[in-house]
Amino acid sequence: MVLLGTESRNSNSEQLDLMSVREIIELMNEETEKGLRAVENASPNIEALIEEILNRDSGRIIYAGAGTSGRLGVLDASECPPTFHTDPEAFIGLIAGGEKALRFAIEGAEDSIELGAADIESLGVSSGDCVIGIAASGRTPYVKGVLESAKEKGALTASVSNNTGSEISKIADFAVEVDSGAEIISGSTRLKAGTTQKLVLNMISTIVNIKRGKVYGNFMIDVSATNEKLENRAVNMISDITGEDRETSKRAYRDSGRHVKTAVVSLILNVGADEAEKLIAKEPNIRKIIK
Repeated sequence: MVLLGTESRNSNSEQLDLMSVREIIELMNEETEKGLRAVENASPNIEALIEEILNRDSGRIIYAGAGTSGRLGVLDASECPPTFHTDPEAFIGLIAGGEKALRFAIEGAEDSIELGAADIESLGVSSGDCVIGIAASGRTPYVKGVLESAKEKGALTASVSNNTGSEISKIADFAVEVDSGAEIISGSTRLKAGTTQKLVLNMISTIVNIKRGKVYGNFMIDVSATNEKLENRAVNMISDITGEDRETSKRAYRDSGRHVKTAVVSLILNVGADEAEKLIAKEPNIRKIIK
């Protein structure tokens, strides 16, 4: 079997245990910079995938992986509802072995093609969905099972791996290969490879939500204000966008049912919250409403 780049030995860290704390920090920073360059090199393929997701307009985005890759998919998916007020089912993270695998290694889970296929079946994946398999090695059986099953059901499929010419790249419609190279601890892909995977997932979820009208300017205008900090942020957004004073913005926010978009449209167009809600229901991108 060919030794994968992510499994090879890093010549810069062969004496890692003898290095000082400062030296290890500097080495980790240097390796992270290499990872960033690898993500930049993969940008055209990331762009092509995102454009295709947007061309399909709607549908779920489902991440699937094992171990660190699976955890990162679950993390990115779970951050979308509070940040962008997405439906909890709009972004879904699957991890081999289920929720318990978020904290513990589940023996044999990542080696099961059948488990991957079963997880796709349980979600009722269809042609409207996008399924993204994540695996640093690019050959995890669970992820292969996920992608093969999703493809059979007509879903858009994509892969994110950290080796070129990977097995999952050959299955997916769109392949993102971030050639991040050897880790400072041989094979520990929770390090540089994991960092680059999170960057790619950040790009996918963030850009898709921006283009779906979840952001105005650089404001997370659909934020779910679940604490005092976010309540203040919501009111500040309304004030900054509309030019109204804080008290007026706070009142509009309260009248809108604590919905920033509704408050902004209400103030700028000088209409009631009910009318603003109707306009937003027809056109979620408020820039097109208040232009």
